Amino acid sequence: MSRPRLVVALDVPDAERALQVAAALYGHADVLKVGLQLFIAQGPPLVRQLMSMGWGIFLDLKIHDIPATAAGAVRSAAELGVELLTLHTTGGRKMLEAAVAARPTQQAPRLLGVTLLTSLSAEDLPAVGVHDDPASVVARRCQLAHDSGCDGVVASVREAAAIRARWGSQFLVVTPGIRPVGADAHDQARVATPSAAVAAGADYLVVGRPILQADDPAAAAAAIRASMESPTGAN
Repeated sequence: MSRPRLVVALDVPDAERALQVAAALYGHADVLKVGLQLFIAQGPPLVRQLMSMGWGIFLDLKIHDIPATAAGAVRSAAELGVELLTLHTTGGRKMLEAAVAARPTQQAPRLLGVTLLTSLSAEDLPAVGVHDDPASVVARRCQLAHDSGCDGVVASVREAAAIRARWGSQFLVVTPGIRPVGADAHDQARVATPSAAVAAGADYLVVGRPILQADDPAAAAAAIRASMESPTGAN
């Protein structure tokens, strides 16, 4: 990619607020992420409205199901026209391969394997049956996503540089948990600044509350994007 892209996580409860934010942020960010809350509330019609405004859409549904169901979900997302779609790597190789095979073209949508939620710390992993450190878990799941034909992965900035070094520039790295200097981490355990994410080689940086909860969301997004373009800066 020519430059890292700023993704705004559209974590709002309804279409009215989503469209307000989308209008305010147009030109100040690159992609809108529609996750479970908003998609369950408003569904494909809202996604089409956002795309009609000129936005690329990252549909973050973390698909995790039997192979046939995952494949059907990918076909539906392709018909909708979204740019990016997430699959959970814990669905296994058969699920991931079925999802990849279901796309009508290799570029629509680009499929991302979710490795480990950035809300999880090393201390959280034993309770869900995982006894390796986060970096090892992410590396193993990246390998699975790569070998299954996914276009890239979602991982924290802490693992981004290693992913980039291992799988090269064509394998997308999407980093959530991005927080400008001084911002509240909220429920995220593994966070990083925009400049750190760019320096680590991230292709897409996902930012939600630091933009949505700002007094001026457009200015907040513009400041983050400026810091992405000058990764040696403070933010």
